[in-house]
Amino acid sequence: MASPHLEALATRHKSIEGQIAQEMRRPVPDSMLLARLKREKLKVKDEIAGHR
Repeated sequence: MASPHLEALATRHKSIEGQIAQEMRRPVPDSMLLARLKREKLKVKDEIAGHR
């Protein structure tokens, strides 16, 4: 069973993926926002990997 912290990280990761997808659907995506979201997603992914 996953810890509550790990579940929160997984939820955050999925939320960021949704934000990225939403921004990509815009006629002119904000490249700075996308870069920030992708860095944040990678940081969360690394933290998840460190807990396994």
